[in-house]
Amino acid sequence: MEPTNLQKAIATANKASQEDQAGNYEEAVKSYQHAVKYFLHIIKREPQGKEGNQKIRDKCKQYLDRAEELQDYLDKKEKAIDLASKAALEDKAENYEEALRLYQHYALEICFYAYYFYFTIYEAQGDKAKQSIRAKCAEYLDRAEKLKEYLKKKEKAPAKPVKESQSSDKGNESDGEGDDPEKKKFQNQLSGAIVMEKPNIKWNDVAGLEGAKEALKEAVILPIKFPHLFTGKRTPWRGILLFGPPGTGKSYLAKAVATEANNSTFFSISSSDLVSKWLGESEKLVKNLFTLAREHKPSIIFIDEIDSLCGSRSENESEAARRIKTEFLVQMQGEISHMLPWTTKPYMFIVFRFEKRIYIPLPEEHARGFMFKLNLGSTPTSLTESDFMTLGKKTDGYSGADISVIVRDALMQPVRKVQSATHFKRARGPSRNDPNVIVDDLLTPCSPGDPQAIEMTWMEVDGEKLLEPIVSMSDMLRSLANTKPTVNEQDLEKLKKFTEDFGQEG
Repeated sequence: MEPTNLQKAIATANKASQEDQAGNYEEAVKSYQHAVKYFLHIIKREPQGKEGNQKIRDKCKQYLDRAEELQDYLDKKEKAIDLASKAALEDKAENYEEALRLYQHYALEICFYAYYFYFTIYEAQGDKAKQSIRAKCAEYLDRAEKLKEYLKKKEKAPAKPVKESQSSDKGNESDGEGDDPEKKKFQNQLSGAIVMEKPNIKWNDVAGLEGAKEALKEAVILPIKFPHLFTGKRTPWRGILLFGPPGTGKSYLAKAVATEANNSTFFSISSSDLVSKWLGESEKLVKNLFTLAREHKPSIIFIDEIDSLCGSRSENESEAARRIKTEFLVQMQGEISHMLPWTTKPYMFIVFRFEKRIYIPLPEEHARGFMFKLNLGSTPTSLTESDFMTLGKKTDGYSGADISVIVRDALMQPVRKVQSATHFKRARGPSRNDPNVIVDDLLTPCSPGDPQAIEMTWMEVDGEKLLEPIVSMSDMLRSLANTKPTVNEQDLEKLKKFTEDFGQEG
């Protein structure tokens, strides 16, 4: 006999309590919230009498309070980990004042909150967990004390840094800026642009653009991997401008470069990072960006939407814009590893200082079909290879970003079917708890005329028993009909004309 909704709600609440006691707090929060939805549905559809309904409301309040308490703990724990990581990064980058501030005023306070939460509220935690938190708190305190002592000594007399700098570049020593606090402030501001974790995007993840990929491998990857190939007169390309309509994969290519360029420092900069409201600060930020890149060489500087920073020279431009542009061009003449700016308006930009100018066009037919497959990922689908080819043909003029939007909308179609369904039927499929086990009691949306149809809404379906419909070709075509391309013909003509005159195809 199938359990009643009340029995299901009680079972879900018991599961939440068990997960709570076992320390699986994320699962406990979900189960508590799920149980509350069940109980409220029961009050609305299956009233239990005045006294029974009041008991259910009291239980719901108790479960919601507990879920809120656990969620607060999880948020604080995540914040503690994030702040501790930032403190460690600042420490590693030798920004000791900032690292000390984070250790003392933020990470430690939240770490002690987590410590209190574990020991005061959850005494059932094992000795191993307690010891781990104690050790971390002691480690942060110890490091904060060492930094405090070092900074005190540094104030009294010149001292060697805790960790010697990797570089003694002439650029650092010029103008007597070795220990300039203003310079350090700017470099701290820019240190957040260093990509510490690899984006994990391979060349194969970028559909099409074979010419651009080969040019970037030649200019960036090969010199880093085989430096002995580039000696004497054979020097690698320093500046490569990527230009083309928006949404064609220029940023994606840069992420692939960051992943593949091992042992190099990747700077991801947007124009807003280099612009300040204070007079003179913008050009100092530009100068310090290049200084930082030289200190961390081999390095790659990726600048997003560079046309807003360095547009074409004109009589109407402001003095501040002219100074930023001049500093940028001066720094480009110095020794830099690789610079990868990108723009959608190369004809409004000083492009001739870049040795390579690569046009990133809209994807071709086969690349568009491949993009649909890439964006679907591991989502269950009934689409075949011929369906992907058909979608590639139907999306002429669409960019990679447009295709991503189509796929995202198509992925929501099964969710909409579940929401709007008035009837469900029994279906066979993998169990939620163990995908290797096939069960026969799942429920999937169906039409009212189906012989096996059961009249019910999604609110009455157990969360563990729902078998969602897979993405089909009709879902894709419906989403395609509602999504229009974002690149117009006039912009494409300008870009093609510029490529014929000054660029090369990617």
